[in-house]
Amino acid sequence: MKMIDLSGKTALITGGTGGIGLASALNLGAAGAQTVLTFKWGSSKEGEVLEFFERCDAPKPMLFEADVSREEDTVSLMNSLKDLVNGIDIFVSNVGFALKAETLDDYRKKSLYKTFDYSSWPIIDYTKRIKEGFGRYPRYVVGISSNGPDHYYRGYDYVAASKALLEFFTRYLAVHLYQEDCRVNSVRFGMVKTASFSAIFGDEYFRWLKDSRGVDESDLLSTEDCGKVVLALCSGLLDAMNGQIIEADLGLPFVDNVMTDYINMRNREIQESDL
Repeated sequence: MKMIDLSGKTALITGGTGGIGLASALNLGAAGAQTVLTFKWGSSKEGEVLEFFERCDAPKPMLFEADVSREEDTVSLMNSLKDLVNGIDIFVSNVGFALKAETLDDYRKKSLYKTFDYSSWPIIDYTKRIKEGFGRYPRYVVGISSNGPDHYYRGYDYVAASKALLEFFTRYLAVHLYQEDCRVNSVRFGMVKTASFSAIFGDEYFRWLKDSRGVDESDLLSTEDCGKVVLALCSGLLDAMNGQIIEADLGLPFVDNVMTDYINMRNREIQESDL
């Protein structure tokens, strides 16, 4: 018997064929949910994704090519789903996309708005269209955020802005949909090695982290960790939480500061001098 049983439920995950989106889908699927995964053209390896679900003994997912920033794609997706499922019980707004802005000279309003189209607006647009298509809102809406709104990372400007707006929408959606018996929360995940992370910071970051800090990838959040958090929010066990921005980061940002870096460096120098 499953500890969390989502049999008979349908979960829609945008950007669900990789990274945190896929991990969320696998955990929801393993709990019995029928998953619907969207992906942008060229970003899905369907055979590989289906194999992951088979290993989890999860229902075969439905895969749809749909760019979350294109209204016509969203409309087409909802029309297709109306013939396949009775409703969407869980919606995970996961897609994030942004151009890098290294300096103030890189700022462009058009680029910022495009980032909002991908990373912020879908939590509103998809939620509204689910209601229009099926006559009811999802029971659970989960936004995938990051600690960007509270931390400075060079080149992360547009992403941080879009996540801040996503979190604003989360709080207000929770109020607007409270009488609809809908729970809306977002999760700020800490550092996770995904394709999106590497596209912004590069794979060499993790080598540097190992060499300079002694921190291995195994010490950081995994996508599987992230998927479990999403599952918990949709399990029915945390329904008292609504309109919350939840931080899931292993507590690492608490010790991620210049003074800690200095003390660690000094301790290494002392140890080396004693050899």
